This record gives sequence, C-alpha cells and structure tokens, in this order.
Amino acid sequence: MTRYGQQFGPDFTFLGVPMCDLDDPASYADSEVVILGAPFDGGTSARSGARYGPMAIRMRDYLPHDGKRPSLPLRTDGLVELNVVDAGDVEMYSGDIEVALPALEAAVERVTRAGAIPVVLGGDHSIAFPDAKGVANVLGHGRVSMLHFDAHADTGDIEFGSLWGHGQPMRRLIESGALRGDRFLQVGLRGYWPPPETLDWMATQGMRSYEMSEIGARGLGVCLTEAFDIATDECDGVFLSVDIDVCDPGHAPGTGTPEPGGLTARELLDAVRRICLELPVAGIDVVEVSPPYDHADITAALANRVVLEALSAIARKRLDEKDGTRWDPANPLMSMRKPSSGS
Repeated sequence: MTRYGQQFGPDFTFLGVPMCDLDDPASYADSEVVILGAPFDGGTSARSGARYGPMAIRMRDYLPHDGKRPSLPLRTDGLVELNVVDAGDVEMYSGDIEVALPALEAAVERVTRAGAIPVVLGGDHSIAFPDAKGVANVLGHGRVSMLHFDAHADTGDIEFGSLWGHGQPMRRLIESGALRGDRFLQVGLRGYWPPPETLDWMATQGMRSYEMSEIGARGLGVCLTEAFDIATDECDGVFLSVDIDVCDPGHAPGTGTPEPGGLTARELLDAVRRICLELPVAGIDVVEVSPPYDHADITAALANRVVLEALSAIARKRLDEKDGTRWDPANPLMSMRKPSSGS
C-alpha cells in the first residue's frame, strides 16, 4: 500500500502520532481517532491559502513531535489514550471542487465506518459538506446534529455562479437531508453577511444562530447550554465544525475572511473543551487557516490547540465514564476521584 502523505511538503504527522494508510484498514483498525488533511481552498471567495492549513496545523508546536501531549488541566493525554493516527492528506485538487469534495466524503465515511472519530484539518469551509455528510452516511441522515463555530452562516445558495464554495456548505448539508435544519446550531455569527433572504431561508429550516450580540448579552456559557439541549435531542452524534474566523482577527489573523468582533482564543478553547466533555462528538473539522496571511503563526497555533483541546476532552470524558470520576474545572485533581455520594 502507498500512503499519499501531505499534498504539499514533506510527509509528517500531527505532532508525531503514528501514520496510517486509508487503503490499509489494518493500519487504523484499533484507532479511536483518525486525522485527515483536506488541503483544499478551491471554494474560497476572497483570500486563498487554506490549502496549506493542514501542514501548518500539524507542525505548529514548540514541543517535541513525539506523539504525546498530556493536558495540564484535564490530566490526560488525548493523543495516547485515544490511539490517534494520521492518514495524511486526501488528494484534493483545488481546481475541481466537484471531484475534490466527493473524495473527502469517501475518506471520512471510511474512517467513521471503522469506528473512529474523523478529525479533518482544512482547507476552506467547503469541506464541511463532505465531512459532516460522511459521518451522517454512517450514523444515519438526520441523526447527526451540527455545532458550527463561525463568523459567517455559510448558508448561501448560488455564490459566484456556483452551488459549491465555502459560503454554502451548511445549506447544501440541509438540502441533502444529511443534517436537519432544526438540529443546526451556529455560534459566533456577526458582520454584514448573509443578506435578509438567506436569513429568511435559515429561519424556515429551524436553524438556531447565536450571534455575537446575543453571546455578549447572555453569555457564551448560557448559549452553549441551550444549544447542547437542542443538539442532543433525537440525534445520536454531534459534528463540531470550527471555522477559525469565529475568533476576532486579533486572535486569528491568518484566515481568508476576517471579521472583527469575534470570540477570544480562550473562549473558543473553553467552548471546544466543554463540547467534547459533555456531548457525543462523532466528527470534527477545523478550517480556514490560511498560513500566507498568518502573523507569527498565531492562527496555526490556535488551530493546533483546538484539535488538542478536543482530543484531550474526549479522552477525559471516556476515562470519567469508565472510572466513575468527574472533572472539575475549579479543581483538576478532582478528575482523579470519584464523586461523593449525593453529588
């Protein structure tokens, strides 16, 4: 079997985790998480460069790339305890979106059928369609909810003469029947798009968008608690899609469509941690990291930590379920103890 590796540059894995080959099921048969690169930016409407995102996210760390990353607050090592492997990049030619996206969908579906959680490193946000649909093809159409962190709704219809692009994947997911509109939760929307007719379409689908104005008034924690109740109603799994431009450009400058006034890096990491501690996450993608526009690798470092935070929290959740323990953010050592009776 021949491993494709990274589409650009040398073949190395996410922080040194073991390699696997999607054409060799034995190489990931016992894995709980498979990382996939989606080096595609053929769906961008403004600044391109996200095709280099997977490479930047994999490498951006100041510690040895030894396949280990024990989390200080969570007292667990998601890379080790979840048996994480990296399948390299899916071959995605940015000049042909109608060939590239189905290739990614097939890869995500293969990983999900193997019983592992696919973690996809983008790439622009057009990849959310094959990512979430690939998971829903296995868990069941209409049985997967979406938690979508983004400055933009990505629910456009025809943009720049095309049905496919990074401003349209959420609409295509709902129209395909893979995901339900009324189990679609968006966090962090702001700015000056989409137009009223698109917002009207979103309302008819039952979508719930937590705009930054609402988050500021009610608090991010309150909004997330409400979103979790909706996401777990009549759904067996949750797909987490993180567009790095959900954060303010001061925290994530290296992206194609920066929009001022977003979440802080700390708010995003805390939200991702909580999602993966509390919900049955079945798939993840982290998208829109554009290294040519990054400064001091700020954006790539944040995206790297989003992935680590998610994996550490999933590992903590599974350990707590196994051992009867409970992680307490105010006292991390509590994660090593069983809760007292009546608590």
